[in-house]
Amino acid sequence: MNQLMQQAQRLQRQMAEAQEEATEFTGEAEVGGGMVKVVIDSDHQITSLAIKPEVVDPEDIEMLTDLITAAVNEAVRQLDSKTEEHMSKFTGGLGNLGGFGF
Repeated sequence: MNQLMQQAQRLQRQMAEAQEEATEFTGEAEVGGGMVKVVIDSDHQITSLAIKPEVVDPEDIEMLTDLITAAVNEAVRQLDSKTEEHMSKFTGGLGNLGGFGF
């Protein structure tokens, strides 16, 4: 039982370290052939949004809106995937481990 508790504590420390490392991750996406580029941080906050002037058409705001939405969604997917992959190295894909809070 003592060995199991030590393993659980070690896993908990590793998970905390992995979570700390994941705070440095970003998600980045370009859409429309690079016309719109978005970077998000680990808190899913946009840290950078670049829009090329030639994509701005006052007659077609819907297209610009769609491009921004697509870029943000892709950046979020990329960040989530990167974070999940990183964390699974420590959990082996086991998830919650029976409520231990890892």
